[in-house]
Amino acid sequence: MMPDTILIIDDDPTFNAVLVRTLARRGHPARGAGDPVSALAIAEEIRPAQVVLDLNLNGSSGLALIPRLLGINPDCRIVVLTGYASIATAVDAIKLGAVQYLAKPVEIDAILSAFDDADEPGRELAPPDEPLSVDRLEWEHIQRVLNENEGNISATARALKMHRRTLQRKLAKRPVRT
Repeated sequence: MMPDTILIIDDDPTFNAVLVRTLARRGHPARGAGDPVSALAIAEEIRPAQVVLDLNLNGSSGLALIPRLLGINPDCRIVVLTGYASIATAVDAIKLGAVQYLAKPVEIDAILSAFDDADEPGRELAPPDEPLSVDRLEWEHIQRVLNENEGNISATARALKMHRRTLQRKLAKRPVRT
């Protein structure tokens, strides 16, 4: 059992290896896992105090791992990373027990800071300096409706009164920053 070890769960082997190496160089021992099965096996072995969890693991949601990881170590602090950030999934991650939700690309300092910030009870996130752009608001709305329809593209397109192919094209694009 090594409670100081950070567990990295990401299906991109290059990103996973780089993050493990970078954390180790900074004095934070880390282990990597590329899929839910190996992640849970490693979590049982090391009972990590900190986890960096990718939201999308080869097409399945990393959010499903949060309750299981917290079942292994209830004091575990989980930071969720994603390339497709949305308010709906951020809210879901926090409700499930994650301490922070960060959009990729992300700096190692932001990840470590997210774990440090988790140590401050009652810490509030600062509001954004500028309001979201119309494009970003559209992306957030689509993500919320998609979440309400449990990822069903056809049902989401109907709810948005949008052609399914148009919705698929919008979803294939990366979200706008702000």
